[in-house]
Amino acid sequence: MIPGVGDVLAAWPFAASFAAAAGARGVREARRRTVLNEALHELRRPLQAMTLAADGGQECALSMAASALERLDHEINGRPPRRSQGSFAAKGLIEAAVSRWRRAAALRGGRVELSWHAGEAVTAGERTRIAQAIDNLLVNAIEHGGPRIEVEGAAVAGRLRLAIRDSGPRPGQGRRAPAPASRISGRRRHGHGLRLVRRIAAEHGGSFELRRSATATEAVLELPLSPSGGRP
Repeated sequence: MIPGVGDVLAAWPFAASFAAAAGARGVREARRRTVLNEALHELRRPLQAMTLAADGGQECALSMAASALERLDHEINGRPPRRSQGSFAAKGLIEAAVSRWRRAAALRGGRVELSWHAGEAVTAGERTRIAQAIDNLLVNAIEHGGPRIEVEGAAVAGRLRLAIRDSGPRPGQGRRAPAPASRISGRRRHGHGLRLVRRIAAEHGGSFELRRSATATEAVLELPLSPSGGRP
């Protein structure tokens, strides 16, 4: 029996509700997959660092791994992640990150250099989260950029400006067409890392911008400086 117009109209609200519910479930599942992928990405980087670090870098890497696991536990089980806010010297944090990843760059035939112009700048927030952001930017430059990577820190208008520049694509490795920062969050494997950097910057009242050209990439992370401007 072929349903009449009245039957179709009567069934329409139910069908619409079912479609809406299914769509909402799909959005929730997609978001959950994204968050879990990001958490796993956070864990992957410090574990890589632990295997490469030859000095005290293991301690910070372990802290980052523990933080990533807490976030994953929160997503799966609903336990609130612990927050550890404080003030710390920015130079020491960035020097430690550069030290952690120098060997990785050398293994790929490159080098990482630090140029510091921010004196005794002090920033505030979650030290481990900020270290995660810096690590992700360094790894992105090592894996996708040129052999020479420059890390520059400067104090500009009450903010710490950290710029990480690479010297262009490696021989035989083509550079993708330039894309605005708002689009650097796609499905490529390293998209998770840049999305995390942007989130961590926002959590701390800062900003993140990625600038690409045919010959170089510059990632700029800005974070507010502590109002005291002195040591932590």
